[in-house]
Amino acid sequence: MDFDEITRILEMMREHELSEFELERDNVKLRLRKQGSGHGTVAPAYPPPAHLPVPAPASAGTAAAPAAAAGPPGEDTELAIVKSPIVGTFYRASEPAAKPFAEVGDVVKKGQVLCIIEAMKLMNEINAEIDGEVVTVYVENGHAVQFGERLFAIRPA
Repeated sequence: MDFDEITRILEMMREHELSEFELERDNVKLRLRKQGSGHGTVAPAYPPPAHLPVPAPASAGTAAAPAAAAGPPGEDTELAIVKSPIVGTFYRASEPAAKPFAEVGDVVKKGQVLCIIEAMKLMNEINAEIDGEVVTVYVENGHAVQFGERLFAIRPA
């Protein structure tokens, strides 16, 4: 089971308004539960066995969505909101002493790494979905993020 399969399952859960999903396949048991439907957040019930292939780094994929900007009065701008595709720990740089991947005011290109989210000891790169300027970073470095939580706001170029 790879990251793309889990992402498709999560999309199916949203589409069909499922609050819980369980799958057992190839000695892997995956249980997903929506936040507010019982005991917590969307997360695997058991870590995958060590012999499974490591998933490729995550892309922001479907994480960018337009939202109304809180800009100056009279300015009718749209911002793309980059949301977390997974639950994990948010890191702005590849290591503690390194320069952040993206700062407020930086102009980013589609596909450029914005941050890393660590999930189950895997480092997942989150990429920009559009060209534009970073106007907001919503999460503090080293803080936990939930699935669908806002990470960045980007003003399209």
